[in-house]
Amino acid sequence: MSYRQGGNFDRQGGYNSGFQQRGGDHRGDRGSDRNFGDRGGFRDNQGGRGGRGGFGGGRGGFGGGRGGDRMGELGGHLQKPNWDLDSLPRFEKNFYAEHLDVSNRSQKDIDDFRNKHEMSVYGTDIPKPIETFDEAGFPPYVLDQIKSQGFPTPTAIQCQGWPMALSGRDMIGIAATGSGKTLSYCLPGIVHINAQPALERGDGPIVLVLAPTRELAVQIQAECSKFGASSRIRNTCVYGGVPKGQQIRDLARGSEICIATPGRLIDMLEAGKTNLRRVTYLVLDEADRMLDMGFEPQIRKIIDQIRPDRQTLMWSATWPKEVQRLAHDFLNDYIQVTVGSLELAASHNITQVVEVVSEYDKRDRLLKHLATAMEHQDTKLLVFASTKRTCDDITKYLRDDGWPALAIHGDKQQQERDWVLNEFRTGRSPIMVATDVAARGIGKYFPPKFLVLLTFKFEF
Repeated sequence: MSYRQGGNFDRQGGYNSGFQQRGGDHRGDRGSDRNFGDRGGFRDNQGGRGGRGGFGGGRGGFGGGRGGDRMGELGGHLQKPNWDLDSLPRFEKNFYAEHLDVSNRSQKDIDDFRNKHEMSVYGTDIPKPIETFDEAGFPPYVLDQIKSQGFPTPTAIQCQGWPMALSGRDMIGIAATGSGKTLSYCLPGIVHINAQPALERGDGPIVLVLAPTRELAVQIQAECSKFGASSRIRNTCVYGGVPKGQQIRDLARGSEICIATPGRLIDMLEAGKTNLRRVTYLVLDEADRMLDMGFEPQIRKIIDQIRPDRQTLMWSATWPKEVQRLAHDFLNDYIQVTVGSLELAASHNITQVVEVVSEYDKRDRLLKHLATAMEHQDTKLLVFASTKRTCDDITKYLRDDGWPALAIHGDKQQQERDWVLNEFRTGRSPIMVATDVAARGIGKYFPPKFLVLLTFKFEF
């Protein structure tokens, strides 16, 4: 099937039966993928809808990252508490009881299991890995939720990560994206919450999960909602790019779990909309990505607001020196599990082709790969670009050539980003051009069998 010669896509702006009937324009250079027409939607910063209203989100849009000065000022009004551990309420954090089958395994059995799964561990008194869900020691209300999802066995990171997290130790888990790290900390976090006193009026969360991007935060919230429902555990997701009202109401109502991006959480803390006095279970998810995005000062300011005898869990896909330094500063007597190699390496499950071409040939090569990839009707194609501007330019170039492409990056409003992701997920727009905002956690938006990834460093 060719999207350029068949189907219902029109090269002048979209699907004939789609958005133009709703008043959208779709054309232009810099504004939005979805203008909404008469509905008064995503217009550019000047309020207009015309020539500069097109394909990738204005550079000063509502959903994007803050400027450097603003990021440096975040948390400037937060005062570090003077923690007196003797006066703080005690809390329980060790919930792990080793299953008899695990206890009966010899050290050779343990070593063989870890070698089979390319698993290495660091630290003292590390719990043995489990091999089945029943061995994890979860209470029945958690175990029933797991089995109802139809998972056959735990993933490698879960086999070792669950005993470590349930033991109450500070820990580090390093594994590839998509390996099951979210459930590795989500389920022990639910057990942790259920062992603590109930929230009272004015209390902040018990579990805090910091994530680098809004998209990842929303995915984490979905897992927390799914597995926390049986325990009536409430959660809220705090991220920028959307109005604060609903997030403030959720925090005021009381949420045992708060999933947050660092910038918006500091906004809430400075405004007095929440506090972290009750946090005893802290998760830093995709820690390497947060440091890549420049969030280290904000992370440090947030951690300063949390009692020092908390349990801290750090999860990452890589183990650079910056993450190691953060771990040494904030984790106490930690234990670590690594699944796979610590060295950066290409995935053996993906066919990777590298082409080095001249600047002049880049556009033609892109179109050639698009034509080949889109021959299959169910193909979805994700094009990564290095900058927001390049993302916009590639999208405009593809749409001008008749391809159904949409763009997503940090300068887009959150509502528009959600809409673009949904268009991609449903296949209504099978080509998405993105910056690294979509680099992790994007797996739920496509069937892996028919995904094609193209990464270009374009300078149009």
